[in-house]
Amino acid sequence: MRVTLLGTGDTTGTPTVGCDCDTCEAARERDVERTRFSVHVENERTGETLLVDFSPDFRYQFLRDDVAPPDAGIVTHIHFDHLDGLGNVFRVLDSLTVYASGETDPQTGRSVAETVAEDYHYLSALEVHATTPLDPVRTCGFDVTLVPVEHPPLLCYGVAVEDPETGAKLSISGDTNYDIPAQSREALADPDLLLADAIVPAYFCEHHPAGGRHEGPDGVPRTFGHKHMTREGALALAEDLNADRTRLVHAAHYYPPEEAFEDPLAVDGEEYVL
Repeated sequence: MRVTLLGTGDTTGTPTVGCDCDTCEAARERDVERTRFSVHVENERTGETLLVDFSPDFRYQFLRDDVAPPDAGIVTHIHFDHLDGLGNVFRVLDSLTVYASGETDPQTGRSVAETVAEDYHYLSALEVHATTPLDPVRTCGFDVTLVPVEHPPLLCYGVAVEDPETGAKLSISGDTNYDIPAQSREALADPDLLLADAIVPAYFCEHHPAGGRHEGPDGVPRTFGHKHMTREGALALAEDLNADRTRLVHAAHYYPPEEAFEDPLAVDGEEYVL
């Protein structure tokens, strides 16, 4: 299993358009970036590739990192920074199977799968499969499980990708706060590589109108506001899941420059063989 981090940033990415903050300037000087979230997973046994989330930066990411177009895709939720890149498959792919949850979202009245199928009805290449959360599906030679997480007000899912031949496992927290259900934690547990949402350091909770929540024993918030984990929350999740290796993703440009590019914060283009 070869994992390429195509996009490791939040909804605006780093550098952010029109921003001259110290962190964005440092990213430009170092020639590193965090585009909107997407992960490319290659099955070297079968020659197939799986894409987790369709970043609006799809075209740029695939050209920059020179990875193969996907044979199948996963959509974790319907926020634009995880979905809107799907339109890039127009006239690029002849066929693409997309897996998304069939669970109806009370907020929208539609499942993620229904939203994808209806909003991208003009893409003849798409074949959308509604999946049941926590029920693995076999695609690209992998066992792939959509895992319910907490990203209010929308339903959102993490992803576990396992190679049944080698036992390699990739877990992706998805966009989530720290309050991930126990059954979901079990599905994500014991990964060789964990990609965990870590939008800001915990001390930034003092700047959020909703503050922080899900404090650890040390009183440090593990959730920033309502929707995302802090860096400290993501690291606590990694410990709870017994992750062999952890990279922090969906990072905002609010990390100060002296922290923004330090391990375990990921940047685009990182590659891991599991």
